[in-house]
Amino acid sequence: MTHASRLPPPQLRIPATYMRGGTSKGVFFRLADLPDAARVPGPARDALLMRVIGSPDPYGKHTDGMGGATSSTSKCVIIAKSSKPDHDVDYLYGQVSIDTAFVDWSGNCGNLSTAVGPFAIVNGFVDPARIPHDGVVAVRIWQANIGKTIICNVPVANGEVQETGDFELDGVTFPAAEIVLEFIDPSDEGEGEGGGALFPTGNVVDTLDVPGLGPLQATMITAGIPTVFVNAADIGYTGTELQPAINGDADALVRLEAIRVAGALRMGLISDPREAANRQHTPKVAFVAPPADYVASSGKRIAAADIDLNVRAMSMGKLHHAMMGTCAVAIATAATVPGTLVNLAAGGGERAAVRFGHPSGALRVGAEAACADGQWQVTRAVMSRSARVLMEGMVRVPMGPVEA
Repeated sequence: MTHASRLPPPQLRIPATYMRGGTSKGVFFRLADLPDAARVPGPARDALLMRVIGSPDPYGKHTDGMGGATSSTSKCVIIAKSSKPDHDVDYLYGQVSIDTAFVDWSGNCGNLSTAVGPFAIVNGFVDPARIPHDGVVAVRIWQANIGKTIICNVPVANGEVQETGDFELDGVTFPAAEIVLEFIDPSDEGEGEGGGALFPTGNVVDTLDVPGLGPLQATMITAGIPTVFVNAADIGYTGTELQPAINGDADALVRLEAIRVAGALRMGLISDPREAANRQHTPKVAFVAPPADYVASSGKRIAAADIDLNVRAMSMGKLHHAMMGTCAVAIATAATVPGTLVNLAAGGGERAAVRFGHPSGALRVGAEAACADGQWQVTRAVMSRSARVLMEGMVRVPMGPVEA
C-alpha cells in the first residue's frame, strides 16, 4: 500500500451563504447544491449539517465549525424552489444542538425567516419580472418545518436587494434595511390534544403540575412556535433579568426545563418526558411581567413607560440574548387574547400590537386574532427585522459525515 492510498479523502466543497437574519445567523444552502445523500431527510443530512456547524462539541465553542456556540448561531437553512402553488421557495430550518449529536427539525426560526427572502431573490428563485428597479418584493415562503406561509417584504434598490439602511433592531449592533415579515395563519395545525387549536388545551390559562415546583399557572399557545408562558413572579423573577442571572444558575435551568417538559406533555407535543431531550427547540418557555425599568445588555436604558410588558424566553436550554422571532409571534398573539398571562401582564384589554422588553432592548409586534364559535384564531402577525449576507462561497466539510 502506497502512502498516497492511505491519505484521507479531501474535504467536500459545498456552495453556501453565511447570513444574519434578525438576531440570529446561520449557514444557508440551496437544496440542489447538497451531496446526493443529504438532499433527503435522514442521518446523512443531519451529520453533514452538524459537521458544518461544528457539533457535537463537548467544549461548547464550535471552534472547528461555522457555529457560534449559542442557540442563535447554531443554525442551518435549506432552500429549494417551492413545491407549493403561489410560493417562491420552500424553506427548511435545522436547529443544530451544540454539545449533543442531533438536529431539531420541529420548528421554525422567525429571525432567519427574514434572510430567506433576500437569499431567494439573489439566488434566482423569484421571477425577475416581479423585481422592480426600486421598491419592495413580496417573497412568498413555504415554511416546510411547520407547513405555514411567510411573506418576506424585501426592499430593492437599483434592481438589487437593499441590505444597508438606518433601521435599528435591538440585539443587532449595526443598522440595516428594514424587512417586514408577515406570518400568515401562524397557529400550529399538526400536534397537541387540541387538534391544531391556538390554545391546545382549550384554555387561555391552565395549571401545570411541575415536578419540583408544584402547581404553576401557564398560558400555552401554538402561534409562531409552541410556547409555554408563566408569570415571572411565580418562579422568583422580576422579568428584567439578563442572561447571566439565568444561564449562570444551574438550578434555574433545571427548573425552567421542568416547566418546558410539563408544558410539552400537556400540549401533546411529547408523550414521555424522555422525548424532550431530542426536542429542545420546541416548545419554548417564556416568563412575563408587567413593565418595569431596566438596563439592557447593551447598556441601553429601557423605560417602563415605553413598553407594555417584559418577557424573557428560553431557547435550547438557555435564556435568549434577545427574542426569537417565532416566540415574538406567540407573545403578540397571546397579548391580543383577553385573559392570557401575556395579556394580563400587559394590562389586560384588547390590543392589536404589543411592545415588549427583552434582554437586548424592546420589540414591537402586531397580531390579528379573533374569537369565533368560542375558538380563538390568529390570521396574521407582523414584525420588522433586517438581514444581511455575511459571507458567500464554499463551506468545507470532511467527507466522513456525508458517507454516514
